[in-house]
Order: sequence, then structure tokens, then C-alpha cells
Amino acid sequence: VRGARAVANQALTFSRLGGPGRVSRPVLVNGAAGVVSQDPDGRPFSVMGFTVSGGRIVEIDILANPERLSKLDLSALDN
Repeated sequence: VRGARAVANQALTFSRLGGPGRVSRPVLVNGAAGVVSQDPDGRPFSVMGFTVSGGRIVEIDILANPERLSKLDLSALDN
């Protein structure tokens, strides 16, 4: 997806996939700004990493594969 409007619309659509009680928190993803979204039971729903250039988000990488997400160590978020 390219272009600010298309990316914003896609992000909004993706955010609506979550059910009630989903929590999103800021995190570092590979040392850069990101967000992890978790279901009410604590299981990760998605991880997004942002690439920023010139003060603008120029790329968003999203990991939403349940198998890959299950292998992440998110224990630091419990504190």
C-alpha cells in the first residue's frame, strides 16, 4: 500500500479487526518505534514496526502471523 491516505485507511481497517479488550502498547521493534497489540488473554495479535525519515512514517512493517507471534518473548511487557 502506498500513499498517506491509502496507508491510513488500511491501518484503520486493520485496527478494526480487533475484538473488545484488545490492548496496544508502544514498544521498540528492532530498536525503532513500534506497537504490539494483545488480546485480552495476553496473546499477541500483531506487532508493527515503523520506519521514520524526516519526521514522517515512511514504512510500516506488520507481523500478524499467529505461529510467528507465538515465538516472540513479550515477557518484558508484563512489568
